[in-house]
Amino acid sequence: MTPDFDLMHKATQYSVIEGTTVHCSLCSHRCTIREGGHGICGVRLNREGILYAATYGKISAEAIDPIEKKPLFHYLPKTVSYSLGSVGCNFHCRHCQNWHISAASCDDFALRDLSPDEGVSRALANGCASIAWTYNEPTIWHEYTSDMGEIARKRGLGTVYVTNGYITEEALTSLSPMLEAFRVDIKAFSDRFYRKICGAHLQPVLDATLRAHELGMHIETVTLVIPGLNDSPEETDGLIRWTFDTLGPDTPMHFTAFHPDYKMTDRPATPVKLLEKICDRAREIGMRYVYMGNVFSHRYEHTYCPDCGELLIERAGYSVHFRQLDGTQCAGCGAKIPIRRHVG
Repeated sequence: MTPDFDLMHKATQYSVIEGTTVHCSLCSHRCTIREGGHGICGVRLNREGILYAATYGKISAEAIDPIEKKPLFHYLPKTVSYSLGSVGCNFHCRHCQNWHISAASCDDFALRDLSPDEGVSRALANGCASIAWTYNEPTIWHEYTSDMGEIARKRGLGTVYVTNGYITEEALTSLSPMLEAFRVDIKAFSDRFYRKICGAHLQPVLDATLRAHELGMHIETVTLVIPGLNDSPEETDGLIRWTFDTLGPDTPMHFTAFHPDYKMTDRPATPVKLLEKICDRAREIGMRYVYMGNVFSHRYEHTYCPDCGELLIERAGYSVHFRQLDGTQCAGCGAKIPIRRHVG
């Protein structure tokens, strides 16, 4: 199906480099896109030297999710987030669990229209504290998330990117007035893994995560631990030490269990004992808030005071109970806990 460019939204974050060839500066692939072509993401289209955002206002998924599902444990805990996704991705991960939308194009999916204004109104009507752009990569939805996020912040909502972190510094900086939380997947601490499994590179993810931190965004990292691919002690130690040195010991780190999916069904699920070993090591190195994902009824689901050990937030899946948390302080010893309880 040929898109109607007269009805499509013009993109930002690009430049014309020669004739009708454009250079996209939105993500770190920095695609050169010739007339009639598209970027690696599949949704930024060049027609006569103008780049169009094909998925602006087009959604594939809409849900009211617990914020803990993102997972975000230190940003607006025990609230719900209005969650939106579209199609396309700038990665091609072999283990993607949302491959049915991330690997799809606009022609493959019956997308629905949702204006930025209407999205914010739906979030408020459903009692949500935030809007999360998730399910597929929000970086490639840049113009839409920017417009919706600006309205959301004016109306008192938080804003969340659930992202692979492959965004350029200039694009991320342009989002900073509206984007509060940057929940980033650091998929491995190996460029080889990124090249072979994701079709990308590690360093741009680290650079963007550091830049988001410098811009004052709330950061939480997630690493899906895949047996035999990114779970060596050398690699996991490298990731933990980078986080400690660069983002600081108060950065929440999530290590989650892999389950075979998509094009990676030849690997076993992650043993709980392996996740425990990694989480224990993160605590040894000095990370103060370490969590385990896709494993329920485990001590590494909870938040404890790093000073006195009091149980602050108890979790069982998406069931959340505040225990010894008084605002953003430990009720036991008075220690300040880095948790955002309110949009700000």
